[in-house]
Amino acid sequence: MNTFKNQKEFLTRYLNNASPTGFEASGQQIWLDYIRPFVDEYFTDNYGSAVGIINPNSEYKVVIEAHADEISWFVNYIKEDGYIYVRRNGGSDHMIAPSMRVNIHTDNGVVPGVFGWPAIHVRKEGKEDSPTLDTIFIDVGARSKTEVEEMGIYVGCVITFKDELTELNNKFYSGRALDNRIGGYMIAQVARKIKESKKELPFGLYIVNSVQEEIGLRGAEMIAHRIKPQVAIITDVCHDTTAPMYNKISSGEQVAGKGPVLTYGASVHKKLLDLIIATAKQKEIPFQRAAASRVTGTDTDAFAYSNEGVPSALISLPLKYMHTTVETASKEDIEQVINLMFEFLLDFDPSFDFRYIQ
Repeated sequence: MNTFKNQKEFLTRYLNNASPTGFEASGQQIWLDYIRPFVDEYFTDNYGSAVGIINPNSEYKVVIEAHADEISWFVNYIKEDGYIYVRRNGGSDHMIAPSMRVNIHTDNGVVPGVFGWPAIHVRKEGKEDSPTLDTIFIDVGARSKTEVEEMGIYVGCVITFKDELTELNNKFYSGRALDNRIGGYMIAQVARKIKESKKELPFGLYIVNSVQEEIGLRGAEMIAHRIKPQVAIITDVCHDTTAPMYNKISSGEQVAGKGPVLTYGASVHKKLLDLIIATAKQKEIPFQRAAASRVTGTDTDAFAYSNEGVPSALISLPLKYMHTTVETASKEDIEQVINLMFEFLLDFDPSFDFRYIQ
């Protein structure tokens, strides 16, 4: 049952909840609880991907998809003096770790800790030491390995940064794990809008929140083979390249606040992309364009190359400061991504022929 007062409450609870790769269950439960009133059926798979379905009896299946997992750390080594060393779970950035607060998830509950770092006074004179995976460490206030273990911490415990969603200038959301739980929020809002519009879709719509994207699109691989869709539209984040230190020549120009980003690439089906662009133009939804090289690096690739080949497209949300605790996205862009997916689904004719050669 949906117990959320409004969309903002869902967004806040969903983004503030920790859902590290391989340990997404609590976040998936929040997402599923929210989406249930807007779908006819739902299911989950063995690794935790969650799927809501509108028109489950239709043979023609369209997927809209996001991924639910966030980057994190694992406890890798506990020193005899009680300091904890880590390894990555996904693309976690060791450069931002020092002085960050963390939650260590144990069988006994969450244990707080901090990534410690020596004071500037005692580091080598004239040299600013950079953190590395070998030098960052966590302090949980213990003086021995035994004391750490008595707290329920062991090798393999997953660690997330302690941070919460905030707003900047009433125009941006900022926080941990907008990559890509903001995508889960957006596809849930598409399901809500369809339900509230009372429009009948001429196909089955599968609203998919996949796991384990951050370590190689694994959840999408599994769920694509199970659903066997005819079409897939993926939403993820891409880099806002206007912030300092980005090279637009190599990265292109994508700007937070100027609309969804539509990607060209081998795994993106050009005919499907053209349909999405036509919808954007007709409905006057602003959009930007980007180019991928061999792969998009998103779940688009997993769906596109699954089964016998699935026409797939990628709608991205420009994001500042990816894989940090202050990932930042435009509220307006979020609404435009939702609107573009919603309007496309209302326009889409399942009799469309995606073959390039006939």
